[in-house]
Amino acid sequence: MLPPRMHSVTCSSPAGLHRMAYREWGDPEGEEVVLCVHGLTRTGRDFDALATVLSSRFRVICPDVVGRGLSDWLNNPSFYALPQYASDMVTLLSRIEPKRLHWVGTSMGGLIGLVYASLITQYQAHSTALTPAQRHTPLQESNARLDSLILNDVGPHIEPVSLERIGHYAGEAVDFSSFEEAVVYVQATCASFGPHSPEQWRDLTRYVYIEQAGRWIKHYDLSLAAGFKQLSPELAAQGEAFLWDAFNALTIPIQVIRGRQSDLLSEKTCLKMLANQPLARLTQIEGVGHAPTLMDAEQIAVVSDFLLSQP
Repeated sequence: MLPPRMHSVTCSSPAGLHRMAYREWGDPEGEEVVLCVHGLTRTGRDFDALATVLSSRFRVICPDVVGRGLSDWLNNPSFYALPQYASDMVTLLSRIEPKRLHWVGTSMGGLIGLVYASLITQYQAHSTALTPAQRHTPLQESNARLDSLILNDVGPHIEPVSLERIGHYAGEAVDFSSFEEAVVYVQATCASFGPHSPEQWRDLTRYVYIEQAGRWIKHYDLSLAAGFKQLSPELAAQGEAFLWDAFNALTIPIQVIRGRQSDLLSEKTCLKMLANQPLARLTQIEGVGHAPTLMDAEQIAVVSDFLLSQP
């Protein structure tokens, strides 16, 4: 299997320009694209195992969300938020130009997918309302689309206890004298990922820690966790209402994946999601909390079976 191809795309925020790195697997001319978007403190390398399997059938794109991995950090940390992340994905997809787009989003990556879906819904409603004279490009030729969505252990409602836990370690400035010490730390803070082999834990560590001046430090901007401390109950409620509206408005197939012991996506929220959205289906992963890493064969099969079932 060939290694992924490295690319980057220039995006913009109100604070200026920044570069978002991404990896591409499979046929570079493939018209059916799977976009894999990672969690809060992770990188696109989380999807290496999944992308290896899917790349025989799909063109797979795995970005490092701005502030993480090989992507730039923002000049103004206040823009580390879902609207900016979704805007960056619009820029990326304008370059990719998929004919069909399937979104795999783990935790934060799933929320970015819901914001993106809301933008697509608004765009399509606006385009449909245009007269032929106003519409320069036929709607069916636009690359602004979303054909299916996989939400990996996330939904419109996030349990406060999980936000508190993630916010605590996400902004924690730690460093280690060796890579092996960093692996031990990741195993402790990410124990909810479930059982993994020693080599898998090393893979889950090597792309989120980097050696600098003889110390191993986190390979992301610690400022991205500041938003957790600034989130008031009122803003949280507004954000949740927006996400429910975005989810309820979806008209595409949806696969929800939940770690059976997840403290972020509750069973109550899953039941509400299924009740609100007849196009959604749920698969729960035993022995896993937040969030399934989609690294083992069973979890990969949930994703691939769903994608291959699409017309």
